[in-house]
Amino acid sequence: MSDQSTGPRTSPHRRHIDFERLHNFRDLGGYRSADGRTVAWGTLYRSDSLGKLAGAGAGAGAGADWDRFLGLGIRTVIDLRYPWEIEAKGRIPEPERFAYANLSIEHRPYDQAAIDPGVDPWRYLADRFAEVTEDGVDEIRRAIELIAAGPGPTVFHCTSGKDRTGLIAAFVLTLLDVSEEEILADFALTELATARLTADWHAAHPGRAMRWPSYGRAPAEILSLVLADLATRYGSPAEYLAARVGITPETAARLRDRLLR
Repeated sequence: MSDQSTGPRTSPHRRHIDFERLHNFRDLGGYRSADGRTVAWGTLYRSDSLGKLAGAGAGAGAGADWDRFLGLGIRTVIDLRYPWEIEAKGRIPEPERFAYANLSIEHRPYDQAAIDPGVDPWRYLADRFAEVTEDGVDEIRRAIELIAAGPGPTVFHCTSGKDRTGLIAAFVLTLLDVSEEEILADFALTELATARLTADWHAAHPGRAMRWPSYGRAPAEILSLVLADLATRYGSPAEYLAARVGITPETAARLRDRLLR
């Protein structure tokens, strides 16, 4: 990635924006649509849990991380986690400052740290994604509609900013007519954060062994399988979004008008 395009907010050649507590906060700007326009920088972000911003200093939400986050001018926050995750780990500080929505797109919880090392992990995860694409259609539609119409800039996040967040990112970029190659590359950028996400897990689970050695990984192969599965079932990911999720041409047009330059 070109550091000339990203501007001073991002590290050179990376989309990740540096925070002390957030490890997978990324700008979705710069991806090119088939019509020649690009996603505007500073309009749409994806992240790991914004609950990590709580207590980032002397008081809840204080400190350099909170100041850096507020400096992005974000107005809409979409939390893709289960309500019980939010209860256990907290939500973004001062949610009343934002248009905040909790839209839990996953309905069948599972423990990635406990995945059997003997199974094909990428096929296993693609099958869990498939469950989300069927169970979570209402929440997926509402999340995309909010990105298209809510006050911006916007950030959406889950716990690690990897799977649920990666799925929404892929769907938004699909609706913006970004190439599958770039969609897969965006998904795989989580791999730059894997070591820190794994360290967070160990810190949160002292004394517990991590059974699956690939925890925190996000190779492009996972999403490639997911998109291929959607193509098999619906003809294409775009047809899935229209026919199964219910994204209307009007919503898609609003999304493009809002995010493409």
